[in-house]
Amino acid sequence: MHLSALLDFDAVPLDTEDAVAVLLDIVAPEREQNAQRPRATLQIVLDTSGSMHGGRLDGAVQALLGLIDRLDPSDDFGLVVFDTQARVVVPCGPLADKPSVRRAVGALRAGGGTDLSSGLLRGIQEARRAGGERGATLLLVSDGHANNGVTDHDLLRQVAADAYGHGVTVATLGYGLGYDEALLGAVAEGGTGSALFAEDPDTAGGLIAQEAEYLLAKSAQAVSLRIPAGEHVRAVDVVGEMPSHRLPDGSVMVELGDFHSGEERRLLLRLEVPGMSSLGTVTLTTLEATYVDPETLTTYNATLPVSVNVVPGDEAADRVPRPEVRTEEALQKAQTAKKRASEALRRGDRAEAARLLDQAGRDLDDLDAPDFLSGPAAPGGAYGAAPAPAAAQAVELRDMARMAREDDLSRAAKTAYASQSGYTRKRGRYRQAQAQGPGTPQTPPPQAPSPATPQEPSGPGRLGGWIRRLGGQDPDRRLSSPDSPGEDGGRDGAERS
Repeated sequence: MHLSALLDFDAVPLDTEDAVAVLLDIVAPEREQNAQRPRATLQIVLDTSGSMHGGRLDGAVQALLGLIDRLDPSDDFGLVVFDTQARVVVPCGPLADKPSVRRAVGALRAGGGTDLSSGLLRGIQEARRAGGERGATLLLVSDGHANNGVTDHDLLRQVAADAYGHGVTVATLGYGLGYDEALLGAVAEGGTGSALFAEDPDTAGGLIAQEAEYLLAKSAQAVSLRIPAGEHVRAVDVVGEMPSHRLPDGSVMVELGDFHSGEERRLLLRLEVPGMSSLGTVTLTTLEATYVDPETLTTYNATLPVSVNVVPGDEAADRVPRPEVRTEEALQKAQTAKKRASEALRRGDRAEAARLLDQAGRDLDDLDAPDFLSGPAAPGGAYGAAPAPAAAQAVELRDMARMAREDDLSRAAKTAYASQSGYTRKRGRYRQAQAQGPGTPQTPPPQAPSPATPQEPSGPGRLGGWIRRLGGQDPDRRLSSPDSPGEDGGRDGAERS
């Protein structure tokens, strides 16, 4: 696991309270192309209530049949279905007899109510039994609102969080326009998985296949990031919608779930620092990522110290925030705008949803304002060309604002929620999906994806020279954990624990 970070300011003023933003990139280990992958455990929980009758259930069945073909006989596969109650169709275990499993899946029929909680609980039991210490992935597929059993969002979020604590990552796929995106989103948030949205059977099939490909390409599981507070950090905040919780010692823990081979995630942290009375370099905190190698079940730790220079106040007065960090702040605020817009649309407030989305888009457009340039504004943005993630998000936000004003309310709400969830929880995967274009089935690549390449500029240039002159800081100064294996057997700069 490789960690690298870029601070908005390398320097803080002497004897003055301040805040430092930390742009953190986390990149999972690469799995060798020809290496034998570890055994995978995939548990499907499928809604077979009456609303799934016809094309929706047929599409899900075809996707599951393709999934069974894709898995190895040694992989664990299980299927729980639910309507008014839950039942086990395929006990989770090795796919030694694929023809019988295919027959069981092909015989599924729809009817009854929607007791989602029973299906989820029974699926978690099966996943835990089969996955054991290796862990498992559970994908919950539903097209409706839960109308039987437990329907409280917070309780179901906690059920999924408890499952994740026992090694089961929970993802959800909302199917059609009638499902409750807030409920499925809460389940996915608790289980640290994706919250996917498919309006039609083809898209649903592509997303189910994509999630299976990510599972088979997994190179790190149960990834968490701890940000300690202490003498030089009074408070820690995670900017945006990434769920986090505060530990008794004041540190903050972010549960990141599973990573596929080479996957990159990006977080933005805000550290509140007290006034420091001595000049010189100070280590504010040491970030610690912990993960499990799915092949060996060995736990590793990767650490990254975050340091700043304490300088006289007059030297700090001319600091200029790095544009990459400001860009990420705007991107994270855009995700919050999507989530709030989705909530407004569920209330029927089109105007408020459109306002939130339009404002977030304008904030991204404003990133090419003159204060980022050493000369006249360049066409397309401050970097000579608009930074790819910001430009793509600005376009998407404008499209969502149009949907909020004109399109079906349910479709607009689900699109905004799924976009926010995808960007926040699975950044590297989200970028791949976006590259294929909105609304298209997300066909997975034939092999594990390579790491996402950071789109923000690096290296000296007009912009970098301007920052050096005004702020006295090096735009290329990125904190980075070591890449070489440790003497104690760690990999990618990580140490065993």
